[in-house]
Order: sequence, then structure tokens, then C-alpha cells
Amino acid sequence: MISEPGRPGAMRYVLFDVDGTLIDAVENQRLVWRAWAERYGLDPDEVYRVALRTRPMETFAQVAPDQDAGECLAVLHELEDEDVRTGSYTAFQGASELLNALDPGTWALVTSNYEHRVRGRFARTGLPVPKVVVDAAAVTDGKPSPVPYLQAAAQLGVRPEDCLVVEDAPSGVQSGLRAGMTVWGVNTPAAVDGVHRHFVSLREAVPDILAFASGVHPDRPEGAATAE
Repeated sequence: MISEPGRPGAMRYVLFDVDGTLIDAVENQRLVWRAWAERYGLDPDEVYRVALRTRPMETFAQVAPDQDAGECLAVLHELEDEDVRTGSYTAFQGASELLNALDPGTWALVTSNYEHRVRGRFARTGLPVPKVVVDAAAVTDGKPSPVPYLQAAAQLGVRPEDCLVVEDAPSGVQSGLRAGMTVWGVNTPAAVDGVHRHFVSLREAVPDILAFASGVHPDRPEGAATAE
């Protein structure tokens, strides 16, 4: 079993990824990349396949090397902003219950997206927004660098070892681990490599996240797997 960081009796804090963790945005991302690909006369399925495993600028370099990368990014941002205004979003089951149960000031959002889009999506889904949101504009080094999660801890005024990271993606998991934090994975059929604990869904993780935040360190719960 992978041991988790932490200090006995210390206050605990929870740092959440957004897309794929609290909000289901997979179909939205697919539609945005489809619209972007069609704008440039490219195969939408191929573009999305590349976009799933690369950052936008890397995606442009691979699928549209003859296009101006800055213009490509501007078009993508335009499409993403339009999707926030008009797209359909769904919060994962348990997200509202969880975020509303946490004490204000004990949790934060750490996202590779931009804060205005996060706020738009949260407004559409009825989720509360915390005081601390570390977005793509707040850091020069994004996930899997530890910088985003370390910055969130610093803004909360807490030690990294007192933080729980809740993630769904390998890059986010690595970011939290490199920051020296406890990392739990949610919303994936199998555990992402490196997580301290894995939950098939966010809803299953809610009781244990709340217990962690309250200072309780629960034993392995029914329906959850501990990474070996």
C-alpha cells in the first residue's frame, strides 16, 4: 500500500481538479474540438484523438503545423467561451453535496482551464465557487508540474502534506504527488498510476473526502480500492 502524507491532528484541506472530477465536460470538449477541426478543414476524430493526450499548442503543432499557433489558440478560446455560454453541463453525482458540506476556506480548485470558464460552468451547474481558484493563467508551469497545487496550498496558507488532491487525469495525479500531497483518483474504471486511493466515482468518494477534511483518516471503505 502506498502511504499517504499528513500530520496527525493537523487541519486538512481539499484541492479539486474541475473537468472530469467535479464536472462532466467530455462531450463539450469533443464538440469544441470538432468545431475547431472543421474550421480548419481537418478530420475531427483525428484532431480529438491528438488533443486528448497533448496540450493545445502541441495539438496545433501536430495537426496543423502550417497554421499560426496563436490564431489557432484564439479560435479555440472563442469556441470554448461560446460553449460555456450555450453548452449543456452536468456536475458529477455527489459534487454539490460534497462542496456545500465543506467548510469555506478549506478547499480550492486547481484547473488547467481558465477561471472565467470555471465560474461559468459552476453557475450553470449550481456548484459553489471557493475563494481560491488556481487556473491556467495563474501559473507558468501547468500540470504535471507541482506548481499549480503548491500555489493553491500557499494561497490557502497551508502545508502541502495537509492537503488532499482529488483528480481524474494522470497529469493531475502526478502534479499532486510531486507537490507532496495525498492524491485520490475518481471517475475512472481503474486506478490512475500513483494514486493513494481510487474510487470509481466521485459519489463513492464523498464520505471519505469529508472524513479526511474533518481530520478523520478512515480505513479502506466498502466500494473503494487502495492503490497497491
